[in-house]
Amino acid sequence: MDSLEDTLLIQEYRGGILECSHRGNICVVNEDGRVVKHAGNPGVRVFTRSAAKPFQAIPAIRAGIKEAYGLTDAEVAVMTASHRAEDVHIHALESLLAKIGVKEEELVCAPSLPLDSRAREALLRTGGERRRLYHNCSGKHLGVLAYCKMKGYDLAGYHEPTHPVQQEIVETFARLADMEPEDLGRGIDGCGFPVFALPLSALAAAYMKLACPERIEDKRTAEAVRQITQAMHARPELVGGRGRIDSLLLEDDNIIAKGGFKGVYGFSLRRERLGIAFKISDGSEEEWGRIVLEILRQIRYGNVELMSRLEEQFPARILNDEGSAVGHTETVFTLEN
Repeated sequence: MDSLEDTLLIQEYRGGILECSHRGNICVVNEDGRVVKHAGNPGVRVFTRSAAKPFQAIPAIRAGIKEAYGLTDAEVAVMTASHRAEDVHIHALESLLAKIGVKEEELVCAPSLPLDSRAREALLRTGGERRRLYHNCSGKHLGVLAYCKMKGYDLAGYHEPTHPVQQEIVETFARLADMEPEDLGRGIDGCGFPVFALPLSALAAAYMKLACPERIEDKRTAEAVRQITQAMHARPELVGGRGRIDSLLLEDDNIIAKGGFKGVYGFSLRRERLGIAFKISDGSEEEWGRIVLEILRQIRYGNVELMSRLEEQFPARILNDEGSAVGHTETVFTLEN
C-alpha cells in the first residue's frame, strides 16, 4: 500500500479561525539529480498526470512532425497544454487538426465543455455543444495522432499502452527520470492516455532536464526538448490560459513549468540548474501559486517582477464573491537541506 507521507504546507484562515489545512511534499534537485532541498518526503511516489505533457510531446517532435507538417510555435505549445478552450486555444487546435488531416472524432478524449468560464458561457449562449477539441488534453492527443500518421502507424488504439508511440513515450520519460520503464507505476489518465507514477525526486530530476537539455545524453532528444520549451516560452498563454500559473511562470524565459491534476506540479530553473516538483496530498490546485511563490522566496529567486506578479495573481488574502477580504492564507513549510 502506497503512503502519501507528507508535511503541512498551507493553512487557510477565515475570520481568524483555521478553516483548512493542506499537506504535501516538495522536492528540489540539482543538475545531477541529487536532492538539495525538501519539505516532507522527496521519495513519495506520485502520478504525473498532466505534468507529463511536455515529455509526452518529445517522441513526436524528435521524429520531425514540426517540419513534416509545418507546425508553428503555437501548435507545438498547445500539444503540451492543459488548455481552457479559450479562443486562442481553439484557433491553434483547429489549425493543428487541419494540418494533420485527421478527424476530430478520432480523438479518444471525451467531448467536453470549455473549462474557461467565459468561453463556456459564450458557447452555451449560442447553442454550442460539447466537442472533443474542448477537452483540456486535446492538444496532446493531436500531437500523438500527428506522429502516428507521419509514421504510418494505426490511428486506432493510439492511446493504448501497447501502441508503439505510447511505448516510445514511456521509454523516453523513464530515461529522463533516470529510471527503468518497468519501474514506473502505471495507470490510465482522465483523457484515456497512460499515466506514470514515480518518486517525486525523479519527477524533479526530469524537469531539471527540460530546463537544461544539455544534460540529456541523446542529442536528438535534447534538440526536441529545446524546440518544445522554446514554443512554450514563445506562446505561454497556449500552455495554460488566462490567469493560470503555468502561463505566468512561462513568461519568465528562465522557467519551465507545467501542472497536473490532483495537485502535482513540476517546474525548473535554467540559470540555477534546479528541478522542482511538489504534490498537494488532497489533490487541490488552488494553493499552487502560494506554494510556488514561497519556494522561489526560500531559494532566493532573483526575478523580482515575477515574484510581484505571482503575489498579485495569487494573493494571501481570501476574498468573497464580491471581492471583500474575509480571510488569509499562510505558507508554513520550510525547505530543509
